Amino acid sequence: MNFSDKDIAQFAELETPFYYYDLNLLQQTLDSCAKHANAYNFHVHYAMKANFNPKVVGRIKDMGFGADAVSGGEVRQAIELGFPASQIVFAGVGKSDREINYALEQDIFCFNVESIQELEVINGLAATKGKVAKVAIRINPNVDAHTHHNITTGLDENKFGINSWDLPDCATVLKKSENLEFIGIHFHIGSQITNLDVYKNLCLRVNEFSTWFSERGFKVSVLNVGGGLGIDYHNPDQQIPDFEHYFKIFNDFLEVAHGQEVHFELGRALVGQCSSVISQVLYVKNGKKKNFIVLDVGMTELMRPALYQAYHKIENISRPHAAGTETSAADALTKYDVVGPICESTDCFGKEVELPETFRGDLIAIRSTGAYGEVMASNYNLRENVRTAFGE
Repeated sequence: MNFSDKDIAQFAELETPFYYYDLNLLQQTLDSCAKHANAYNFHVHYAMKANFNPKVVGRIKDMGFGADAVSGGEVRQAIELGFPASQIVFAGVGKSDREINYALEQDIFCFNVESIQELEVINGLAATKGKVAKVAIRINPNVDAHTHHNITTGLDENKFGINSWDLPDCATVLKKSENLEFIGIHFHIGSQITNLDVYKNLCLRVNEFSTWFSERGFKVSVLNVGGGLGIDYHNPDQQIPDFEHYFKIFNDFLEVAHGQEVHFELGRALVGQCSSVISQVLYVKNGKKKNFIVLDVGMTELMRPALYQAYHKIENISRPHAAGTETSAADALTKYDVVGPICESTDCFGKEVELPETFRGDLIAIRSTGAYGEVMASNYNLRENVRTAFGE
């Protein structure tokens, strides 16, 4: 996403801070994903938790992708935005009875079940409604995703999924549950995965568990391998992930039997690079040890740096040619701690960030905010709801 002079002029007329979505880039990303998934007849479900802005999700729905929901609210929004119930999967380690009942009433495609007790609960609720619920068993494969500790989900120490030693009891419950239809197995090992070799290890584990269920008389129709494909936060102009290589790994290493479907749940990879937060500089505080840029955007609008110590590239788009981007030497740059207005020391977007000399009123872009940005915004400090703008 490169900002033109026209973009910057438009931004100057809008009230900051706001999320700016490049819908053209979003479409290019979706087209690339669809092209390479379709080459192997793979099924893609969009992970709603990454971004549920209606305009963004509408574009994804129009591609024919399904929806991956992790709450009853996400199931409801997927239905309201037009996703067919037959393409909605409901995951999550803590589904409430109310959420399960709503999903049962909608006749969704599948529940990705994360505990034996959950199997029993869904079976009971389905029986009460006279329905049969399709379920896939989420298995914890104990595969290290080599990502941030807070967003890894596939190790024994994580709360997600059913551990391998519990599978015999799981099989017993499935066989006696008249209101459950087992359709497959589900995995998700983490988020923001950039080492694609990790997925080779996942494929080997999927193959093992698929064989385990088949040998016990279960028909495994769906292999759901989750998502987690990362984006390059340091180089946001390299905008579209390598979907070709990603899907090829699964084609090469996954043992897919005749009639089996392979499903994916992608979120960040589809939407991460299509948005930036545009903010205005409120104050510049120059000191002996530190220089601070105080923005009008805070952790209330973009939580990831405070929550995960996440990196986002920060640019002064009011002075794109002043330093650092094209012609100036390194000594023309100034190091700033870029912070927000919230009364918390963690309200910081970057330390010692090299930027051209910056002044009150300059526009700052915080890049790669399309995933887990707007959806995590809050009204802490009684902040106003975050605004959005769109460009084609």
